[in-house]
Amino acid sequence: MEENNYTFEFGDHGETTAVEIKACGSDVLRYNNISKGTAFTEQERQKLHLSGFLPPRVKDLQSQVASSLKVIDNKESDLERFIYIRSLFDRNVTLAHAVIASDIPKFLSIIYTPTVGLACQHYSSMFRRANGIHFYPGNIDQAEEILKRYCDRDIRVAVVTDNQGILGIGDQGAGGIAICLGKLMLYTQGAGIAPWHCLPISLDVGTDNPELLADDNYLGWQHPRVKGEDYLEFLGKFARAFKAVFPKALCQWEDFSKQNAFTIRDVYLHDLISFNDDIQGTGSIALAGILAAMKVKKEKFVDQVFLIHGAGAGGIGIAEQIETELMEEGLDTDEARKRIFTLDSRGVVTTDRTLEPYKEKFAKDPATLGWLNSPEDNTLINVIKHEKVTVLIGTSGQPGCFTREVVVAVGKNSDRPVILPLSNPTTKTEALPQDIYDWTDGRALVATGSPFPPVKHGNREIRIGQMNNAFVFPGVGLGVVASGALEVLPTFFSAAAHAVAEYVTEEDLKAGILCPPLDKLREVSLKVAKFVGAEAIRGGVTSECVYSRYKHANDLERLNTLIQGMCWNPEYLPIL
Repeated sequence: MEENNYTFEFGDHGETTAVEIKACGSDVLRYNNISKGTAFTEQERQKLHLSGFLPPRVKDLQSQVASSLKVIDNKESDLERFIYIRSLFDRNVTLAHAVIASDIPKFLSIIYTPTVGLACQHYSSMFRRANGIHFYPGNIDQAEEILKRYCDRDIRVAVVTDNQGILGIGDQGAGGIAICLGKLMLYTQGAGIAPWHCLPISLDVGTDNPELLADDNYLGWQHPRVKGEDYLEFLGKFARAFKAVFPKALCQWEDFSKQNAFTIRDVYLHDLISFNDDIQGTGSIALAGILAAMKVKKEKFVDQVFLIHGAGAGGIGIAEQIETELMEEGLDTDEARKRIFTLDSRGVVTTDRTLEPYKEKFAKDPATLGWLNSPEDNTLINVIKHEKVTVLIGTSGQPGCFTREVVVAVGKNSDRPVILPLSNPTTKTEALPQDIYDWTDGRALVATGSPFPPVKHGNREIRIGQMNNAFVFPGVGLGVVASGALEVLPTFFSAAAHAVAEYVTEEDLKAGILCPPLDKLREVSLKVAKFVGAEAIRGGVTSECVYSRYKHANDLERLNTLIQGMCWNPEYLPIL
């Protein structure tokens, strides 16, 4: 497979084993996928005619990482650290990932949540080098040709956004591609999918952000957003081109607006190997935390009453995943939905309102809510008290809405109430973990969407489990790629949730901690990949695995060997 002036060699499992470099001199240093910077050996410098183009001293990867960490520690803000890591990535992919791997919990908050939100907002002003592909109405008709010209041809995973629903900050126009870059770095860190198999894509259909429309420095397509049939036609042109050029690659939809997120997920469910992480990944990690909580509570999942405060893509995705689990444990659809309440800015979502289509399935008939006599009754505290909610989940982006009164009310319905303030970034969280523990006398089982430091309650210090989608989507991607799955089934996310929940140690469960630590990201991702791959085999959606000598990963032993073997680690490749 030829890529510019270098060719990767692959092993039996589809893993990258070596690189043949056809360039010489300073040209070698232009390619971030193969550059070793100052780590090129004397022999390599002679072979590649690099003498004179690098300082004399040869440094190994470990020394380069140590030097980079010193530079990062001297930066004054996380945004500056983000810029440095991205610039390092643009020069030397292997070194950048080795730096991140040296401290996953620390760097996850820099390359992704919450710092990446700032990177989206400042994208145009801090632009250094183009990454990935930008489609807009002026070039979408050439989408297939553009994809074919992309320098890395062996794409296995693409993260695709239309930039409209970024984190908790909304429409960021062309800056949304920073989210794709961050997600793909996590695919590499978690699942070992090499950077040259990853493709970030921005579907730039304009922006309705008035600041961007008025900004002379804005780099995106500076027009109001394309909507309606024109928008769907744009998406269709992209989808057809992507399937034609990368028919076996996984397409992860990312940060679309609420209704578009569900529409696009469902329209391309069978036409592309695709899923929406904001919906399905969020649902899966939330389910994983609840499953872990059931082990602590020693109660049945089907005996809980669930309230999701925030009926957007993430909230409804969690409701869908809870419904799936309830049905897998024996309830029918109606019984499952009776136990799930969704709440938006107007209270519990009810059928007597005009609703967005994605909210309809979990809407309640107001006649079945005996306590709901007037609109004033439709409050968070009332549904908790009257419906005996035992699991409270926050996806609302409303900081502080889980007040003391709210938390205490859930605590009256259960000896170990499960309270999950999941909104990102940290400033949007529904309640602080310290407050939740204090208000429940330490009885609550808590996990958050954003990173929080440990809290103290009584004589114990409690690590706050972070329900980060990074525990789910990298493993899902690897499981899909390794199994040769032709479709992403909803059950993949149930399998992923159970894998994550099983990885929570007995020691953590005894402490009431519901998620693994982030420094176990690789191990968790491999476990998720094995569960997902096995589910693909059971679901009958596997086909030829084009990345390995195994044409079909059709038994678990072969699948597990393939998953383990195809992972890339940030180490310099031998040069042929």
